[in-house]
Amino acid sequence: MSGREGCGAIWVATGADYTDLAVQSARSLRVHEPDLPLDLFTDRPDLAPPGLFDRLHPVPDPHPRAKLDCMALTRFDRTLFLDADTLVLGPLDDLFDIALRFDLAMAHDVRRASRLIREGSVPTPYAFPQLNSGVVLFRRSPAALAFLARWAARFRETGATRDQTVLKDLLWEDETIRFHVLPPEFNLRRLPLLDAWEPLDARPTILHSHRLLDHLRGKGPRLTDPLVLLAEERRMLAEEWRAAEAAGAGGDAIGRFRSAQRALGEE
Repeated sequence: MSGREGCGAIWVATGADYTDLAVQSARSLRVHEPDLPLDLFTDRPDLAPPGLFDRLHPVPDPHPRAKLDCMALTRFDRTLFLDADTLVLGPLDDLFDIALRFDLAMAHDVRRASRLIREGSVPTPYAFPQLNSGVVLFRRSPAALAFLARWAARFRETGATRDQTVLKDLLWEDETIRFHVLPPEFNLRRLPLLDAWEPLDARPTILHSHRLLDHLRGKGPRLTDPLVLLAEERRMLAEEWRAAEAAGAGGDAIGRFRSAQRALGEE
């Protein structure tokens, strides 16, 4: 199967707030991909604007990680799953071609030196970090569907609160799933990377920022403009380094990373 035949994007959102964010994300994708089929799994179908989504689906068992149950219910042969706190910045181009060769594709998570992102019941090298599950490309192959089922089942069995811990364990153990690590522009978690990249380094495609959730946590007004988000993340980046330096970090541009991790108790 070539081209975009059998391809589509899905969101899973429960509650009014997250459904509203999923609508915002879907609208941003429509700007760049007007003909791509879009589906929403939600318990609030009344909040979906007419004409935005091609199909609405119920969430069988609403819970904070309902996406683990719903991804396998996709009707598409090749699916792009997006968390609600995402904005699409440009065309997807040939992204779906990855799912012709691989069962699963995600980008590395950030903060890879933190204990949180190194968590897992299965010991793995530092160079095998958690993948971020906010942007997931997968094909409806027997291997991928079986893996999604194991992911959902292990999450329930272990009583985990973060799905990425379980995901890392499973990817390390599984010798059958073919997975690909996407470059960071398809799950852009650190917008100040845009300041560091040279013109031919990347095509920024999908922004994924918790800053889009801050208004739900009482941390300021709702942010929707990527340029405003960039300014906010620049400010927060400066604060992170000031905090590390106050804790005793120092050194040159390279050595300060290890120094900061020691100072913050994360080494």
